[in-house]
Amino acid sequence: MLAQFWASKGGNFAVATAVAAVPLMLAVAGAVNLVGTSDDAAQLQNSLDAAGLAIGTKYMASMSASDVQQLGQTFFAANMSVADAGEYAGSVSAFQATASGSPSGYTIALSSSISRPSFISSASDWQATRSASVKIKPGAEACVLALNEHADDAVNFQGTTSVAMNGCVIAANSDASDAVNRGGSAVVSAACVSTVGETEGMTPPSATLTCGTPLENQYASFDPLADVVPPALGTCKSMPNGKMVTLSPGTYCDKSWTGKITLNPGVYILRGVSVKPGGNGTLTGAGVTLFLMEGSQIYINANEQVNLSPMTTGPYAGITIYQPHGNTSALTLNGGAGSVISGFIYAPDATITYAGNSDMNSQGSCLRLVGDTVQITGNSAFKSDCAAELGSREMYASRMITLAK
Repeated sequence: MLAQFWASKGGNFAVATAVAAVPLMLAVAGAVNLVGTSDDAAQLQNSLDAAGLAIGTKYMASMSASDVQQLGQTFFAANMSVADAGEYAGSVSAFQATASGSPSGYTIALSSSISRPSFISSASDWQATRSASVKIKPGAEACVLALNEHADDAVNFQGTTSVAMNGCVIAANSDASDAVNRGGSAVVSAACVSTVGETEGMTPPSATLTCGTPLENQYASFDPLADVVPPALGTCKSMPNGKMVTLSPGTYCDKSWTGKITLNPGVYILRGVSVKPGGNGTLTGAGVTLFLMEGSQIYINANEQVNLSPMTTGPYAGITIYQPHGNTSALTLNGGAGSVISGFIYAPDATITYAGNSDMNSQGSCLRLVGDTVQITGNSAFKSDCAAELGSREMYASRMITLAK
């Protein structure tokens, strides 16, 4: 019978068909796997791109690596959609997001993979790996920045203030409806206003903006000193007696600074120190950086004079007063006539109250105010272009986000 089967044309055709069907079925299976994996890979890439752009709108240097990972994974999972629950869980589990860079620009790198079961059950799974990169660059140069995310009047101009910030932007990370506010008879001129929220009173004739109208509902601005690490606290130096003292750089502890104080150039670390010169007192120092550690505070009244400028070289170039995170003591600079302050005044968790005067207004100062909130009540002018005087440090408003790959 077997001989008859082989002799039969029909039998030969059946065998030939069966043999030919094997590679045909493999080709079909391969095509199914290829198309399915290609679709999954496209979805994977789209989800990574979306997650990277979303991280870019919210990223801050203060975020930990786990914060970035969790934020990205949340956005990625929300955008990733596949038919198989196992594929979805595997791609979410494989997701990675990291951030690197400095206030001049950050990069968000993301990656994930997906494993698709083969059309043929005994064959290996089909794999696809994709990555994305998002660049975050700062916007226009700023002179004033309030970091609080929700405060009313985060940047507030009041009284008879006349402030000129030609070429500089006023920025606020608050999402409040009055994140930047001008009230009373205050007069403000600036390149622009950029805020996550909205503004009040920032319209002509009391407010003149080169950009025309405030930029509201913008992305948050970067903390320009987020990467600065204060020096080691050091051993406490003795404080000279008297109402007229000259100090050398070093660490000073648990004292009140009063009277006429002159600071030689260098770095000063204050631990639990209160700087209140008192009536007709002065605080003078050229080429200095003051670190207000362990609750230290500076309070300059209107009848006192302050003349401070930063170092222009070294790791703390451009920084005049640095109050670290956690120190919520208000920083008040209400210097009287003849006062001049330049450099970065930094108090990320505290209110900075600044009152300039006609002297400052006439010559302009390379001043940058960065606080939790900022209150400005005096007359002053801020220079926009003074990189050398600020040790090449810069501060920017808002951010630009681009998909690199």
